[in-house]
Amino acid sequence: MNRPAFWSVIAAGWILCLSAAAEEPTAERLAEYQSNRPKSVVALQKFRTTTEISIQDSATNRGVASLTNLNPHINTWFLLSIEWESTGDVDSYHLESVFPDRQRLVLDPTFPSGLVIETEDGPVRCDLWSDRRSGAIAKARAAGETFAPLCGGRLYLRNPTTGHKTSLELATDLLRRHVPGGETITAFVREEFYQDKFLSTAELLRPEAPAVPKKARLAEAPAPPLMDPRFDGQLLTPPDLGINIENEMAPAMQVGRWYRVRDQPGMFISVTQPRFAAPEVAALQKGLVPPLDEVEPSALVYLIAFDLGQFHLDFALGTEHPKVDWSDRVLPNVRNDDLPGPDGFATVEPLVRTGMVSPTRAERIAAAFIGGFKRYHGAFHWGDFATKNSGTHYGFVEEGTVLSKLQPGLSTVVMWDDNRVELKTWRESDNANLQHVRHARQNGVPIIEYDPETGSSRPGSLVKEWSKGNWSGSAEKRFRTVRAGLGIQEHEGREFLIYGYFSAATAAAMARVFAAYQCRYAMLLDINALEHTYLAVYRTQGGQFRVQHLIRGMEVLDKTGGGQTVPRFIGYADNRDFFYLRRKAKP
Repeated sequence: MNRPAFWSVIAAGWILCLSAAAEEPTAERLAEYQSNRPKSVVALQKFRTTTEISIQDSATNRGVASLTNLNPHINTWFLLSIEWESTGDVDSYHLESVFPDRQRLVLDPTFPSGLVIETEDGPVRCDLWSDRRSGAIAKARAAGETFAPLCGGRLYLRNPTTGHKTSLELATDLLRRHVPGGETITAFVREEFYQDKFLSTAELLRPEAPAVPKKARLAEAPAPPLMDPRFDGQLLTPPDLGINIENEMAPAMQVGRWYRVRDQPGMFISVTQPRFAAPEVAALQKGLVPPLDEVEPSALVYLIAFDLGQFHLDFALGTEHPKVDWSDRVLPNVRNDDLPGPDGFATVEPLVRTGMVSPTRAERIAAAFIGGFKRYHGAFHWGDFATKNSGTHYGFVEEGTVLSKLQPGLSTVVMWDDNRVELKTWRESDNANLQHVRHARQNGVPIIEYDPETGSSRPGSLVKEWSKGNWSGSAEKRFRTVRAGLGIQEHEGREFLIYGYFSAATAAAMARVFAAYQCRYAMLLDINALEHTYLAVYRTQGGQFRVQHLIRGMEVLDKTGGGQTVPRFIGYADNRDFFYLRRKAKP
């Protein structure tokens, strides 16, 4: 058997072994997970395994090291704890495996000065603390790098860092934390001064040349949207599009037509307005979705689709958001003040949130976009969800590690361990497969929901319920604002992830557009500002890293240096959570 084939067999054996360990949590682990008491985030990892050994450094200082694999099935995040007898202090280190499918970390009693990494070439001994003061792990902690390499680059130590935020975020966070009634002030400012700040419209034009016939439209593109035939072939000139496309009629774009992103295989862009949706779309939504207001029918919507056959989707927390403490929206009668947060903790320490893409994942990075609501708005104040599950805070998982429990009934982006991407309403029964979740992010309730029994999609039941759906807005139900959403579509054997930027919309307008674009499922992301609806695509050209933003102005949080844009999430840490896409390696 040749080496690659041999390694595949060994790796598969390891994964099966690790998976078996993760399938059935012990009774103790399950009780910790379910307990309603103060605890560490580590206690929420019901599949974790922990080993420990006695250790010693070169100066004969003795202690105990413990290594916790937070989810053996994913095999990526580890917590290393070292307690020295002489002081009793416990030092914790959050480690990330660079090759989770090709190596296994172990503590070996015959090697008391570090970790042993089992690989296809045999064990690699990694000396980390033979010198307690200046050993490899002490140097990595002191280096100040967000991801400090260890063991010849086989591991990273994740070090705490501060994520960047805008002056707007600084001001709103200050108001919410320190000023009584601060949220009321921020809501007033948002409604009076920001409601249509990002509204974008365009005049409808008739083409001088005949429209591109449907049969000539792009192969391998998403399904063409269901558009009102009265507007077929007519043109819009979107003023804010910041991504270059292959377009023979530039800068004008045909209503609802998909265009290839230039030099970006598997990416497509379309521009529309809610009023262009086919009449049958509106008819099917009648009574399920409230009527559109006077502004949003003509507000531009920019959509970008990613062929998931060509990309991996990943997720990462920001350095600060979403938090894991209580949302102030939670009703007093469902909040347990004996707990620091709904899951029993108010911080993910000793784990480290980095707010940027790991170097492990950066090589094939193709795009990134913002995640969901902050914790403040990520829970319910009205309706059934407000009265159960401690207010139903939005949950999230990173690298197989549950940082906030996934709540039944909420819209969820799930990235499974086999690299499938699913947008779905999380159900209690889905927790049986929790060990297979690599990443997940919840954000509210469905805009478009898929019914597997009928094989059809329809607007979510709470799209028409402003308060119960937690769509965010004012007490007067004025909640038209800039919004971002995510949908998923299947077409001709391909699956497309569709990101929508709505320059001024309610949930009703989002439902109209995502249904017209034949999305099986769709959900809200974030709202209110360009930095909260951010999307950028990347490519390397001429030795330089090129960045283009879906909407001009989204670069508000990016930095520049040496004539080059340094994007948030990649070049430096950000305080907000985000998704990112990586190109799959060619076979």
